[in-house]
Amino acid sequence: MWQAENVRARLLELYPHSTVEILGMTTRGDQILDRTLSKVGGKGLFVKELEVAMQDGHADLAVHSLKDVPMELPEGFELAAVLEREDPRDAFVSNDYASLADLPAGAVVGTSSLRRQALIAARFPQLVIQPLRGNLDTRLAKLDRGEYAAIILAAAGLKRLGLTSRIRACIEPEQSLPAPGQGAMAIEILSGRDDLRALLAPLNHPDTEHAVRAERTLSKTFGGSCQIPLAAFATVEAGTMRLRAMVATPDGKRIAQAEVSGAAPDPEALGRAVALELHALDATAILAACQVDA
Repeated sequence: MWQAENVRARLLELYPHSTVEILGMTTRGDQILDRTLSKVGGKGLFVKELEVAMQDGHADLAVHSLKDVPMELPEGFELAAVLEREDPRDAFVSNDYASLADLPAGAVVGTSSLRRQALIAARFPQLVIQPLRGNLDTRLAKLDRGEYAAIILAAAGLKRLGLTSRIRACIEPEQSLPAPGQGAMAIEILSGRDDLRALLAPLNHPDTEHAVRAERTLSKTFGGSCQIPLAAFATVEAGTMRLRAMVATPDGKRIAQAEVSGAAPDPEALGRAVALELHALDATAILAACQVDA
């Protein structure tokens, strides 16, 4: 809802004589909270109902957290704009400890992400990692009740909701490489809506758009689901893009990491190049092991 309100405010600033209404909806991803996303259908659970609303003419556009958007959109839909990225990092949240390194052996860490699970397990095998679902208030409440010693969340979500004070430490990409699209918002529309595409164009942030296109191309190469621990993070500086990526087994015991730099205006080529690097580092065997674990 914060994301929708944010886009609404931006559109009204651009087009002060227009009317922008919000159609609040609850998705299956919001409703199923007792299992990890990788076991109940993945990222599409957060967008399907919104796409149906657009198909039925009840809504003109949908605002998404880009890391929750499937790598392959259904036929008839497109991303019309990618907004400037917020903080892409993971955040360490705890009432009693300052960082992952401070947690004692056996401490329980909550996360909904196989990517975070693998990266934590690789660096801190002495910790116990347990699933954590729900909205931010629900997750923080579980931490406050003592169900977890710490939880790992997206820094962007906490900052957007005014909860920056709950962040004990942001985990740098060198220790916890972000998920594809993390920290970015995207606006989805029906394909062929040239009118909407033109209206939304001023909201698009080219550097962020190029970065996430590279990340999503890489992710798509490996299946683009939340059923494998995969990270991809691109940055753009002076027209040059740096793309870092990782695939791992959920226990963090097998990890392949790669990095490539190239021209920012050709993000798909960079995504494919990093995918080739990962395949050369035995990523196929790692992914096969993930499927066996699943």
